[in-house]
Amino acid sequence: MENKLVVSSSPHLHCGVNTREIMLDVLIALSPAAAASALLFGWRAAAVIIVCVASCMASEYISRIVLKKPQTVGDLSAVVTGVLLAFNLPATIPLWQAAIGGVVAIVVVKQMFGGIGHNFVNPALIGRIVLMASFPEDMNRWAAPLQGSLVVDGLTSATPLESLEQGGELAYSYQQLLVGIRPGCLGETCIIALLLGGLYLVVRRVISPLIPAVFVGTVFILTWLLGENPLVHILSGGLMLGAVFMATDYATSPINPAGKAVFAAGCGLLTVLIRVYGSLPEGVSFAIVIMNVLVPLIERATRPLPFGEERRLPKWLKR
Repeated sequence: MENKLVVSSSPHLHCGVNTREIMLDVLIALSPAAAASALLFGWRAAAVIIVCVASCMASEYISRIVLKKPQTVGDLSAVVTGVLLAFNLPATIPLWQAAIGGVVAIVVVKQMFGGIGHNFVNPALIGRIVLMASFPEDMNRWAAPLQGSLVVDGLTSATPLESLEQGGELAYSYQQLLVGIRPGCLGETCIIALLLGGLYLVVRRVISPLIPAVFVGTVFILTWLLGENPLVHILSGGLMLGAVFMATDYATSPINPAGKAVFAAGCGLLTVLIRVYGSLPEGVSFAIVIMNVLVPLIERATRPLPFGEERRLPKWLKR
């Protein structure tokens, strides 16, 4: 009895990589999209990113002091949340509103549920949704890219998904959609930058390609079956940003491969339903948050069984 036994939740095996190193990899993967947003939307994009990161870091630092818990601001998770929140905001948003989004994401969604790893929904997405509900006009004022200082003046333009929802024709080529020459949120426009970041995370084994592949594949198949243009749906909106960087969040996605596939397919299904039949042109944020809530049920239904154990089925399925 000389050795103390430590009782803790899984995982019990350590790969030698800590949270800070993982978050640093994610920040490196986000850097191409951040650079692209600055090139497309000017200094205003950099200002929104800086404000969101500063708000998230300050919220984390102060909340840990108030809650009398060990300081975690150094693990860079708050920085990642700030960048992802900024990527889900338009360049024209007032900076004080962006700061509110950071407070909601960190204090309400993350720290009030116990800190990193204990939140059951993605903090950055909830921050975006709260801002959409609170300031819908500002959250739907889009800046046209490559306009320089005109971004500050609030030059507005319809996004590709909004144009399609209103019955208009797509005003952008596939090449323009790939490089981000279209209105939209800061981090969602340049698909090439997002793919580069996703490839880096896969090579570094930070994320599995299963969730992004199933998510995007589901959207492609369903939009094709419904008579929509699959390529437009994939290259427009926040699908690629959500599939690569949001749906793959460790704390809010399933662990086992079967669960990941079900989760990603559900995200894709809800995204298409909201885009095609809903009143909103974009549904990625809501789809991921809804599936985040269902993760415990998905993991219970898809968990691997120990050898010799039979899966318990509801009585109505046994008949």
